[in-house]
Amino acid sequence: MRGRTLVAACVLLLAACAPGSGGASQTRLITGTIGRADYRIEVPAAWNGTLFLYSHGLVTPDRTNEAQDAGGPEDVMGGWLLSHGFAIVGSGFSTILWAVPDALVDQIALLDYFEQHVGKPKRVIAWGHSLGGLITAGLIQLHPDRFAGGIALCGILAGGVAYANAWLDAAYAFRTLLAPSSDLQIASVLNPATNVQNAVDTFNAARSTAAGQARLAMAAALADLPGWYDPKSKEPNPNDLNAWTAAIDRWLTDAMIPAAFGLPYDFERRAKGNPSWNVGVDYRHQFAISPDHDQVSALYRAGGLEFDSDLRTLNAGQRVAPEAPATTYLEQNISFDGHLGVPVLTMHTTADGTVISQNETAYADVVGAAGARDMLRQVYVHRAGHCAFTPAETIAAIQVLLDRLDKGRWNDDALRPATMNSRAGAAGASYQAYPSLFSGPPSFVDFTPGPYPRPFPKGSALP
Repeated sequence: MRGRTLVAACVLLLAACAPGSGGASQTRLITGTIGRADYRIEVPAAWNGTLFLYSHGLVTPDRTNEAQDAGGPEDVMGGWLLSHGFAIVGSGFSTILWAVPDALVDQIALLDYFEQHVGKPKRVIAWGHSLGGLITAGLIQLHPDRFAGGIALCGILAGGVAYANAWLDAAYAFRTLLAPSSDLQIASVLNPATNVQNAVDTFNAARSTAAGQARLAMAAALADLPGWYDPKSKEPNPNDLNAWTAAIDRWLTDAMIPAAFGLPYDFERRAKGNPSWNVGVDYRHQFAISPDHDQVSALYRAGGLEFDSDLRTLNAGQRVAPEAPATTYLEQNISFDGHLGVPVLTMHTTADGTVISQNETAYADVVGAAGARDMLRQVYVHRAGHCAFTPAETIAAIQVLLDRLDKGRWNDDALRPATMNSRAGAAGASYQAYPSLFSGPPSFVDFTPGPYPRPFPKGSALP
């Protein structure tokens, strides 16, 4: 194990009947621990030689950090992959929260273990959701020789530095406009739980007035939060300010406040300093490029405020400067240079307020600048929610990448929304729902996200 410790490994033989498999098949399950990371391996009896390496999303302290070898939902997607002859593996990672530096090591260690104790795959496909989408892209960037291709689902593809800066902009506007004299910390966070609670208290006070609601919307606009929250609902009319505001409020409490006022503590602890900044940022420009511009403008009028005045306040406020070594750490863990050596398919919902769809623009831009655009394809599902894909939609994405690997070229006709929807529909009725969350027909759509608020390609200069 090259110096790594293998603890409490167990090998079991199970009978696993996967959805759609038409019967039981013998699946070999291997679980154990490498270093501090639990792992899970499943190999079907009739393994076809292809291995899917799964990277899971961010784990918060209130959740169990366990190994996952499939996602979205795990029991359904894992069953489908096994029933079609694919082996699946995944690590729990050594740490939680921004586990990227550990995950990039843990996943390669697990791949090494698989090759030594199970067999060398004909090809390995990296895939993952959310933070796992970022890890997937990172593995491919750092180890292109180990992978045949990758699928990044709802991924943080703008990279770590850009992700942290986007939440800093929202937190800066939130504090400056709503609680300028409060104890809210947007950098050098000392107690994340207390800081998040202070932000929640500020939010609750602000939403009781029209002026406060307008300023909450301004903070949301600087992070490009969408005005659609519930994957079970239809997209609201953008002119319906009540529906738009209700969605924004949910994204603020469920996504922005924890990420902007809690997660910096983990960034700073790992990086040994503050990696984020807003020195030199023109918030007038940031607001102008936000897709929420018109709704926020209407809310300001309703609240008797001038958004131009608040933008002047933001541009005149005390800024946060980066600590270069800390930024370098977050850039290494990880930002993207766009050099793709293997095909990558990405998929995003159109209304994701946890990892905004504009991440796809940031990734496509760096890939294009590196001259690797033909290696990348991106598809979108018309739905609200973070990683809110049905298994059928995920299956369709997997099949497209497999076709690309088998044939050596993308079939762009197969990537058209109508064709993707037909393929997803053919997966069968049992795959058209995410159990207990939502269900519905396949919803691939033509979509072009706007620009990422503040992209930071690998190798960019600090202010």
